[in-house]
Amino acid sequence: MLKFLKRSKPGLIGLDISSSAIKLLELGLGPDGYVVESYGAEPLPENAVVEQEIVDLDAVSEAIKRLKSTTKAKAKAVAVAVAGSAVITKTIEVPASLKEDQIEEQLLLDADQYIPYPLDEVALDFQVLEESARSPELVEVLLAACRREHIESRQATVEMAGLEAEVVDIEAHCVQRAISLDLDLFTRDGEEIGKDVLAIVDIGAEMMTLSVVSGSEVHYTREQMFGGKQLTDEIQKKYGMTTGEAGYAKKFGGLPDDYEESVLNPFKEALLQQVMRSLQFFYSATAFNDVDRIVLAGGTANLAGLASFIEAKLGTPCSVANPFDNMQISDHVDKERLLKDAPSMMIACGLAMRSFD
Repeated sequence: MLKFLKRSKPGLIGLDISSSAIKLLELGLGPDGYVVESYGAEPLPENAVVEQEIVDLDAVSEAIKRLKSTTKAKAKAVAVAVAGSAVITKTIEVPASLKEDQIEEQLLLDADQYIPYPLDEVALDFQVLEESARSPELVEVLLAACRREHIESRQATVEMAGLEAEVVDIEAHCVQRAISLDLDLFTRDGEEIGKDVLAIVDIGAEMMTLSVVSGSEVHYTREQMFGGKQLTDEIQKKYGMTTGEAGYAKKFGGLPDDYEESVLNPFKEALLQQVMRSLQFFYSATAFNDVDRIVLAGGTANLAGLASFIEAKLGTPCSVANPFDNMQISDHVDKERLLKDAPSMMIACGLAMRSFD
């Protein structure tokens, strides 16, 4: 949706660089729609990425190399994303008669009104949205600005891995793009429904992001420090495990009988409080006072019973994201693992879809 480098071209790898792992996805097009051509995830050393900033470029680039090799991804160009907190966005109006290069010129002249950083320190981009509600002679334009260091660290890491950073996107917009593939969210009783307001809760290892979207519009994004690592830490502390053992047990089971009552349920309650808090911030900052559905994404979304727990507590339908339900999957891709990892692949999927802009 937004890019800070040159325009995309066919054959892009979606590469999601998070605090705990790198996720890779490569899509093709078949007669019935998207085809998953390559997919994989590679864990990262602790503190290689801190608060969504790449700290250890060597470790991350080596992980990308391994992932490219094991997945046998064919493309050389990649799309990566920056966190919403690293980007300033502003919707402005310009005359509908302006061509794209004229809009760019005007935005560059006026950008210092909207961007609180020296313009030589930021990368700017824009997207024409739709006709203004005030006048058919105006169009709305979304202006985005990102500090150059956020982009350059990703670009350098990708290049160290022997690839080319073709597109830099915004994480919330990637998730929104991938959500559009989950047809179950947009149909009821076999009929298409209107633009429901979806609250997408992306729960990563250390960060939880709320994105509220309807159709192609992202209304709100908020990040907070909370994630699945807190559950891993509690398992480790409670049962005297290493971090690796706790992470494996969390995902595959085998924990003592008191795990659910003493560790899992308190974590679910804490997560629920974080979701409620984020929604309250959304309601207080916008004209909205409700959402139609909550969609869980990220590596923690598949936690047993989490979606039904949130739905029961909040009285709002809640489901787990899966953009791959209606895709073809190549024979050499592990389908069972892909579908299990689907909620954590939303950003990578939205990035890979940039191949077909």
